[in-house]
Amino acid sequence: MLDPHANPAMTPSPWVRLCIESLCAAGGAVKPGLRALDLACGGGRHALYLASLGYNVHAVDKNTPETMWPANVQFEALDLEQEHWPLAGQQYDLIVVTNYLHRPHFANLLQNLKSENAVLVYETFMDGNAQFGSPRSPEFLLQPGELLARMSSLHILRFEQGRRGVPSPAMIQRAMGITGAWSGIQSETITLTQRD
Repeated sequence: MLDPHANPAMTPSPWVRLCIESLCAAGGAVKPGLRALDLACGGGRHALYLASLGYNVHAVDKNTPETMWPANVQFEALDLEQEHWPLAGQQYDLIVVTNYLHRPHFANLLQNLKSENAVLVYETFMDGNAQFGSPRSPEFLLQPGELLARMSSLHILRFEQGRRGVPSPAMIQRAMGITGAWSGIQSETITLTQRD
């Protein structure tokens, strides 16, 4: 298991942990061979967290972090904002995206989810964040409800938007959605909230 005291910057997002733990509690526990994608992984905090749970993780980012990867993490340096989607044809059971938004390839990302019981966990900044710092550009800020609209092809299990206090003040949107027909996983985990 990861030691959060070793490097606080490598501590997984509480939202990501909540979503993954709710999946495990609802019977969607990690099984051998499940494949996860940590998109725009930065230093790799979520790739390492998912690997510690037993996922085979594909971590991608434009920059190569100075991270010691375990055997079940494959890091690949990719420009995620090129004209052609570099992950076309790849399929994952779980995709995690935090603090990243590139609208032109959002639909392509959804195509990377397997057709049944594949989960997207997404968390990034939204309109109003400029008062707290970066990002400030509308290019990198979701509009109210935008994440729900972009994930409308999925069954939404969790959704929150509004001001976040921890680990630092920010305006955020976050959602968790799953592919395929309604299942026991959904009925155990669905939680819709909207923060003011």
